[in-house]
Amino acid sequence: MSRPVCTRSSCSRIAYAVLLIALAFAMVPSLKAQATGSEAQTLCQPQVVGNRRIPKESVLARLFSHQGDLYDPQVVERDFNSLWNTGYFDDVRIERVDTPKCVQLVIYVRERPTIREINYKGINAVSQSDIMDALKKAKVGLSVESQYDPTKIKRAEVILKELLSAHGHQFATVKTEVKTIPPAAVSLTFTVKEGPTVKVGKIAFDGNNNVSDRTLRAAMKNLKPIGIPHSIILENLFARTFDSSKLDEDTERVRQAYRDRGYFKALTSEPTTRVRDAGGLNPFTLRPSKGKRIDILMPVEEGDRYRLGGITFTGNKHYTNTKALRAQFAEKDGDWFNATLFGKGLEQLRKAYGEGGYINFVGTPVPRIDEAKKLIYLDIDIDEGKPFYVSRIEFQGNTITRDKVIRRELLLEEGQVYNSRLWELSIMRLNQLNYFEPLKVEQDSESRQNTEDGTVDLLLKLKEKGKNSIGLNGGLSGLSGSFIGLNYETNNFLGLGETLSVQANVGDLQRNLSFGFTEPYFRNKPISLGLQVFTSKYDFNPAKGYSIASNLSQNLSTAQQSLLTNYNQSQTGLTLSVSSPLRHLFARTGVTRVGVSYALSRSSVTTFNDNTRNVFQTLAFRSGVQGQNQLNGIISSVVTPSFTFSSLDRAVGPHSGKDLNAAFAIAGAGGNVKYIQPVVSWRQFFPMRRLKVNREGHNVLGYRLQFSHIAGFGGEVAPPQNRIYAGGESDVRGFDIRSASPYTFIPTKVMFNLTNPDGTIVPRDPSNPALGNVQIPLPIYRLVSIGGDTSFTGNVEYRIPIINQVTFAFFTDFNMTFDVWPGQLRQSVAGQQEISSPMYGCPTVINGACVGGKQVSFPNPLRIVPGTNYVPRMSNGAELQVILPIVNAPFRIYYAYNPLRLYKDVPQALATDNATFRSLFPNSGAGQYTYLQALQLYGSDYNLREPRKTFRLTVSTTF
Repeated sequence: MSRPVCTRSSCSRIAYAVLLIALAFAMVPSLKAQATGSEAQTLCQPQVVGNRRIPKESVLARLFSHQGDLYDPQVVERDFNSLWNTGYFDDVRIERVDTPKCVQLVIYVRERPTIREINYKGINAVSQSDIMDALKKAKVGLSVESQYDPTKIKRAEVILKELLSAHGHQFATVKTEVKTIPPAAVSLTFTVKEGPTVKVGKIAFDGNNNVSDRTLRAAMKNLKPIGIPHSIILENLFARTFDSSKLDEDTERVRQAYRDRGYFKALTSEPTTRVRDAGGLNPFTLRPSKGKRIDILMPVEEGDRYRLGGITFTGNKHYTNTKALRAQFAEKDGDWFNATLFGKGLEQLRKAYGEGGYINFVGTPVPRIDEAKKLIYLDIDIDEGKPFYVSRIEFQGNTITRDKVIRRELLLEEGQVYNSRLWELSIMRLNQLNYFEPLKVEQDSESRQNTEDGTVDLLLKLKEKGKNSIGLNGGLSGLSGSFIGLNYETNNFLGLGETLSVQANVGDLQRNLSFGFTEPYFRNKPISLGLQVFTSKYDFNPAKGYSIASNLSQNLSTAQQSLLTNYNQSQTGLTLSVSSPLRHLFARTGVTRVGVSYALSRSSVTTFNDNTRNVFQTLAFRSGVQGQNQLNGIISSVVTPSFTFSSLDRAVGPHSGKDLNAAFAIAGAGGNVKYIQPVVSWRQFFPMRRLKVNREGHNVLGYRLQFSHIAGFGGEVAPPQNRIYAGGESDVRGFDIRSASPYTFIPTKVMFNLTNPDGTIVPRDPSNPALGNVQIPLPIYRLVSIGGDTSFTGNVEYRIPIINQVTFAFFTDFNMTFDVWPGQLRQSVAGQQEISSPMYGCPTVINGACVGGKQVSFPNPLRIVPGTNYVPRMSNGAELQVILPIVNAPFRIYYAYNPLRLYKDVPQALATDNATFRSLFPNSGAGQYTYLQALQLYGSDYNLREPRKTFRLTVSTTF
C-alpha cells in the first residue's frame, strides 16, 4: 500500500500555499497516528522514479533520509524542500510504501525540460553574438542545453529590451514562444518588433548664460551629433542613437565642463526629454526623414566662476618638500580652476608616492572658498600610510620561458621598497622582448598586500607567444621584387632568451641566405652578443622592380634606361655585435643600450649600362685600382658604435612610446674602402581616440624622423653602391624604388657612324664592306642618377585597426636626398685619364681612318645638374595592411599622391662648345649631316617627370 507523503506541482505559488495550509491542518491527526504506529520502523533504500538526465545518485544525495534511519515525517518534508529548491524539477512527489521489514520512500520527479534551440526573429539592430554577450554580462544563464526556467525567460526579455533600447529602439516589444519537443525538451523563439529607430534630436540647455550651447554639447561624448569638430556648419552631420542610460553620463560631463572652466559650484538637473517624429528632409537621400527623435533639455545652474588661490598639503611626513608636491599639479595659482587638471595632479601625486612604496596613499582635497575674491583654495589632507617592501615576485603562464629570463628584465627585486614606476618599466621591458603577448599593468599584474608586515606580493600573468617560427615568407616589393623564402626563428631558445634564426629567400631581384644567433645575457651579465653569417645577391634594377611591383611592362627606351642606375651586387660576410644596457641613463622613462658591431664582407659589382659602368669604374673609392678591377674584391671592414633608447610598449606594432637609434659606421682598417656613415632615427607613437591623444584609444598616430649621411675619407670617396637613393615603400611610398636622387652628367665616349645625306653609312673601304664603317669618337655627357651623400626622411601615419591583423592608415611621407660635398663625386686619376686621354673627332678621313682628332678635358669632380639637388619630395595617401597568416608578412595596398616631386626639363650639356663640337666632324656633306644628327640625338633636352600618383601592392613595412 502506498500513500502520498509530500507533493508539489508547478501550479501557482498562491494556490499552492493555500492548499498546503489546508492539508497541514487536515493531516495533523493522521500524521501523528502514523508516527505512533510506525515509530519503530526503519527506512529502506529510497527509490527514484521519473528522472531522465539527472542521475539517481544526484537525487539521493539531496535527501536527509537514508537507509536504516527511523522514519520521520519532518525529515521527509526536508527531503521534499531540498529537491524542490534545486530548481531541476517541475513536479516532485514523495510516497510512502509500508513493507513488513521497512518503510519504502518512492520519489516521483518530473524534470524541467532542456532547451534544445533558441531562435530570434525580427532582430536587425543587433547581432546574436551581441545578445549572448548581454545575457552573459547580466548572468542570466540562458543557453542551449540549459534547463528551461520561466523566470530566466522573463529576465532575458528584459535584457533584450534594454539592449535594443541602447541601440535606439526604445519602443521594441519582445514575445517568447515555447514549443515542446518530446520527450523532455523545448524550443524557444524570441519574436521581436523593433519599432522605429530613435535618434537624438535637439540638445538644448536652460540657464547657461556664460557657456554656449555648442561648448556644452561638445562635452556630451555619448549623445552629441557626429560631425567635424569646430567646423560650426559640419558639426551636426549625423544624429546619434538615443540611449537613456548614457544620458546620465553626459549630464555629469556637462557639469565637469563647467568645473573645468572655473564654475566650481555648477549644478546640472535631470534632463527632460520629448519624443517626436523625425520630420524634415534628409540632406543625403533628399527624402522625408523617418523614425523618432528625442529632444533633450538640460537645466543648469552655473554659479560663480573661481580662480585657483593655492594648493596646500597636510600630513606629508615623508615628503616634506611641499614645492615638489606642488609641482605635480600643472595648474598655476591665479588660473581659472580646472577640475580635470587638478584630478591629473592628484594622480601624479599618487604615482610619486607609489615610487616610494606608499601603495595605500590617499590624498583628500578639502576646498576653501573666498567668496569675496572668488578664489578657491584646496587643502590636500595626505594619508601616506607606510612604505611597502616587495616580498615575493611570482609568474604565471611561463611554461617555456624560465623565471630567471623574466627576472633579469625586472627593475624591482624582492626585498626592495616597492616602486610603481619601476614595475611599469619592467613590464615595458618584457614587452620589448616579444616573448609574450602584450602585457598591461592594470590587467596582467596583481598585488597582494600584507598590511601587518608592510609587504606586497606581485603576480605577473604571462601568455607566451610561440617561441619557434617555421614558415613561408614571400611577396613582392620594389626593392626585392617578387620573392619567396623559408625561415626558421626562435626568439626564446630553450627558454633562456637566446635568438636563433635561419633565413633563405629567392626572388627576381634578390637571393639571400643568413644564419644568426644572439645571446642576450652573456655569463648571466646584461651583455648581449650576436653573430650573423650571410651571403646575398641583389639586383638593383629600378625598371624591373617597378614592373614587378606595378604589374606593368618595363619596356623603356634607351634614353630612359640611361637615366637609371642598373647593377647587381654579390656579397658574403659576417657581423659580430655586442651591447649593454645603461641602467641609470633615462631609467625613469625607458631602456637605453650602447653597443658596437663589426662587419666584414667581400662583394663584387656588375653593371648593366654604360652610364652606371662609367660612374662605378671612375669614382675614386679604391686607391690604386681602376676600371673593372675596382668593382671586384671590394672588402668592407666596418666598425659601428651604436646608441639606442626605447620606451615602446611592444616590439611589433607599437601602440605608444618612442625610440631613438643612432649609429656611426666607420669603414677602413682591414678593408679596401674608406667611409663614414652616421644614421639617426627617431620614432614616436601616440594612442588616439578620434583625433585626440588618449591612453585608452585603439588608433595610433606615429611618426618617424631619419637622417643619414655618407662620405669617404683618406683621399677616397664613398663607394657608389653605398650612396643614398630614396624612393619606394621604405621611405617615400609614392615614388619608384631608388628613383629619388640628384643627377649628374657623366662624360662618355661614343662611337658615332659617319652618315651620308641620303641616309647611307660611309664605309671605311667601299670595296671591302667587311672592314666596317667610318665611326667618329665623340665626347658626350649623359644624364644619370648619382645618389646623394645626405638624406632626410619624415613619415607620419594615422593607423586605424579594423579587425585583428587588418589595419587602415593615412600617411604622409617626405624626403630630401641631396649632395652636400661636391668632392664626394671626384673621379680617380686613372678614371679621368680613361675618358680624357683618347682622341675625339674625325675632321679628316684618309683611307677610312680618322685623322686630326683632339683631346678633350672634362671637369673633375662630377657636377650635379642644376635643379636636381635639394629637391623635396612628398607623398600623401592611404593604405590597407593585412598580416598574412602563412607568410607572416604585412601585405599592403596603398595609393599615394605626390604634391612635391621633380618635374623639370634639363637642357643637354655638350662636352665642348658648339664650334669645337662642329670641328669634330669632316667638312663635307656627310660630316654636316652627321653633325646635325648628333645634335638632334645628344643635344635635346631631358624631360625629368616623376609620377604624380602611385597605386601599388607590396609586402614590406615603412616604419
